[in-house]
Amino acid sequence: MNNSTPPVVLVFAGSDPTGGAGIVADVLTLASLGCHPAVVVTAVTAQDTRGIKQFTCTDTELVIAQARAVLEDMPVAAFKIGMLGSSEIATAVSGIVADYPDIPLILDPIQRSGRGDALADSMLDGALRSLLIPQSTLITPNSLEARLLAPGADTLDACAQELMSLECEYVLITGTHEKTPEVIHRMYGNLRQLETFVFERLPGSYHGSGCTLASACAASLAHGLDPVNAVGEALRYTWESLKHGFRPGMGQSLPNRLYWAWEIDEPENGEG
Repeated sequence: MNNSTPPVVLVFAGSDPTGGAGIVADVLTLASLGCHPAVVVTAVTAQDTRGIKQFTCTDTELVIAQARAVLEDMPVAAFKIGMLGSSEIATAVSGIVADYPDIPLILDPIQRSGRGDALADSMLDGALRSLLIPQSTLITPNSLEARLLAPGADTLDACAQELMSLECEYVLITGTHEKTPEVIHRMYGNLRQLETFVFERLPGSYHGSGCTLASACAASLAHGLDPVNAVGEALRYTWESLKHGFRPGMGQSLPNRLYWAWEIDEPENGEG
């Protein structure tokens, strides 16, 4: 393989016609961070920047065929899992990634949209807990998702402990949904809290921020960063994407994953 070949990240996710979340968000993020995105479409959604209207899951055999075609052809450096849509697809994906235990796996445990619309069947929660979380290098739930996945826990720290007891290596619980002046993200590993990341709380709400963060984590790990530094870099990139976000529709703003390409230097001395 040529040394100039970017690391390949294989994404399992649904499509979003707005380009705000899902596969387009993953592709833009990974490309922006110097990776080559390979994608497996798990579902097709009809949604706008205000919410989801409907979705249809991809046939399970086609999900498997998409993934095997890539894995038998390209050296994958990381897996990123987003919307799966059903427990059946989660089971299929868990069987695929189980064959590659040395490849880092980043799981964004999506079950609902930012507005609260269901994005999965009722059995997905159990499939995530029993099949995919135990195989994950890093899971990136927001605080609402963490509480859903660890219903017996009474604090976010307890949620992280319960999720780590399922044998995932690292847990990053994001704090955007918490009522705090600043946004506080907490990273856990080795059955303890490893790091706290604090960011300025930006105004408004954003469609696709979770997809952006999880893909940025995958990109950083694919480039060889250790998990704590990978998460730190991914959080900084995501915050900048949100800070430079834009609102093309009538709902939430979208992260600008290519914000760095939009920064054009002002001409000197009024020339240009």
